[in-house]
Amino acid sequence: MGRHSLPDRRARNAGRARSPRRQHVTLATALVLAVAAGTGIAAQSGLLSLADSCESDPVRLDLVASPDIAPALRGVADRARRDRVTSDDRCLDIRVTARENYKVADALANASRTPDFQVWVPDSDVWVDRAGDFGDSVPLTPAGNVAASPVTLAAVPASAQALGWPRKTYTWAEVASAATGTDRLLLGSADPGRSATGLLALSSIAESARQEGPGGDTRTAATAKLLTRRVSDSDTQVPQTLALNDSVTEKDNPRRNGAVLLSEQAAFAHNSESDGAANLELFYPTDGAPVLDYPYNLVDQTQLTTDQSRAAMRFIALLGEEPSYRTLESHGFRTGDSQVKPALVRMAGGRSPQPYEKGDAGPPSAESLQQTLGLWAVSVQSARLTTVVDASGSMAAPVPGRKGQNRMALTKAALLRALATFTAEDEIGLWEFSTRLDGSKDYRELERTARLGAPVTDGGTHRERLSEAIDALEPIVGGDTGLYDTTLAAYKKAQADYVRGKFNAVIVLTDGSNKDDDSISRGTLIKQLRKLADPSRPVPLIAVAVGPDADRGEVGEIAEATEGSGYEVTDPADIQAVILRAIMAMGRAHES
Repeated sequence: MGRHSLPDRRARNAGRARSPRRQHVTLATALVLAVAAGTGIAAQSGLLSLADSCESDPVRLDLVASPDIAPALRGVADRARRDRVTSDDRCLDIRVTARENYKVADALANASRTPDFQVWVPDSDVWVDRAGDFGDSVPLTPAGNVAASPVTLAAVPASAQALGWPRKTYTWAEVASAATGTDRLLLGSADPGRSATGLLALSSIAESARQEGPGGDTRTAATAKLLTRRVSDSDTQVPQTLALNDSVTEKDNPRRNGAVLLSEQAAFAHNSESDGAANLELFYPTDGAPVLDYPYNLVDQTQLTTDQSRAAMRFIALLGEEPSYRTLESHGFRTGDSQVKPALVRMAGGRSPQPYEKGDAGPPSAESLQQTLGLWAVSVQSARLTTVVDASGSMAAPVPGRKGQNRMALTKAALLRALATFTAEDEIGLWEFSTRLDGSKDYRELERTARLGAPVTDGGTHRERLSEAIDALEPIVGGDTGLYDTTLAAYKKAQADYVRGKFNAVIVLTDGSNKDDDSISRGTLIKQLRKLADPSRPVPLIAVAVGPDADRGEVGEIAEATEGSGYEVTDPADIQAVILRAIMAMGRAHES
């Protein structure tokens, strides 16, 4: 998930396990890169080392970094001060501060706050994307990557031996199976909502499970649910959850983990500090390890002085030089275009034939990451969702490029895929709506909102019955869109049946504006929703406008009355991703 190359050639890739992701760069950055490269050459030739004093007029730059890489960057910055490294005849004074990545991303998402730093080095591009996800964010200018570290499965010796380390290898799906099986591996992780390591690993498990065939989403959901019971708030806390002896069964040591999802660098740091007896041993999944890629970003470049911009680029050029590589490698990071250092891998706990030199699996897509975050949101706090589907005649309209499939067919397929990501403890119901569908009413409850794992009277579970009801949805010939009355009725029902401890929401899917002349007006609907909305019993409305005839502005205005949100999809096949993204976003908003 890396970016374009650094000024120094050796720093184009921060390790063989890096995946290019962002290719764009602004003209302003290109100019700065060119100037900085020239500055670096001049400094190396001694032309800019003429200042007698670095104390009188240094160029100060504040850099915020991920806690794992901050000590290494601070070491390079300290050496730059000692060696009087200059930029345009002024010595570099780089001040490095460690901050949690998710906290920085959330702060940068709010452009009303002026950052107190000029450069940001998180552990992953995940956070750069997160910073720009919501609202007006502080602009970030990519300038390269400074290091890399693959995400692995780290196990204590007893668990590693039971798993067949180092000769036996696993895919990510097989790691999940080991964690959820009968004799399950006690697996821990950092919170995927706060940890790129946790998120990338869970995304890799999801993709690997899908590749293995039907039921993959359900297995991933089970893994996520398991992790919620053994999750740590931050990456630094994860190693502290490991078993301290050979008792790694749930019966003997229920509060300790036998293995954790961890970066190679974090395992290196853990093993470096131990006495050797409890060293972690690493499994590198055969279907590719995702990578922490440590992107270097200029923060709100338009607000930087010329000296600050040049100093920032001089520092990243410095990070691409051999002494800096040695510093980064001494802290357990992979660097440059060189081969993976066997000594680094050994200290981290890797051994052949584990495929530690194998190229990574490629960066997960933004959609994949959003789906994983949505899955995690509903796993952490079970969901109670009332799903309301437009069954008007216009849902029979064909979707361009979809081989004759209509809107309803694709909507049903997307809902069934989304259903597979929920656990047995989640509660989901189904309504359909069209004008005068049930007597004078524009809506009909097809399946009550109930626990998916709950048994039903004629055998099976609520999940199975709900799947059948979704599959049976059909457009009503001649039916129009009775949106307003339906939305109000569904919201009243969800509020009346509110369950504490769960994420309660109403999801409305519609392909058009209200066309029922006998219904309440949009203004009346919004007033009623605002009156019903209760902060102590939050039920956000997630409204999705489907297709070219739907009005995103309208559904957004209606949803906002409940502190919810409106979305738009051109292709109904995208509904699953939007629902999970909305659940993640709403869940985060109502937690804060």
